[in-house]
Amino acid sequence: MVSTEERLKILKMIQENKISVDEGIQLLAAIDAPVAPATPSGPQVVPGREPKFLRIHITDMHTGRPRVNIRLPISVINAGFKMGAKFSPEVQGLDADQLLGFVKAGVTGQVVDIQDVEDDEHVEIFLE
Repeated sequence: MVSTEERLKILKMIQENKISVDEGIQLLAAIDAPVAPATPSGPQVVPGREPKFLRIHITDMHTGRPRVNIRLPISVINAGFKMGAKFSPEVQGLDADQLLGFVKAGVTGQVVDIQDVEDDEHVEIFLE
């Protein structure tokens, strides 16, 4: 279940003009959507079938508890990177164009797996 705090963060981003109203609506719809489990076999390519969602999952490496688990439509991928960058600086260095290339190629599954020992975070990005 999505907390009120997460919804308020999205509304605040709209208020601060960090994202558009349409992007905010899509984000709110995305966080209410059920999250599918990641494919254990890693990225897969299905020609002609582009993934529909980007999932960012950040876990506390010490406790194993999720810090961030958000699923966004691919159409709001740039807003997703902005949100992810606020939670984990490693996301700022990711190339959105490369990720869009994965989308167009039909890649699904885990595309990023970073362990940040300094911040005690495990960052994973999936295309679903």
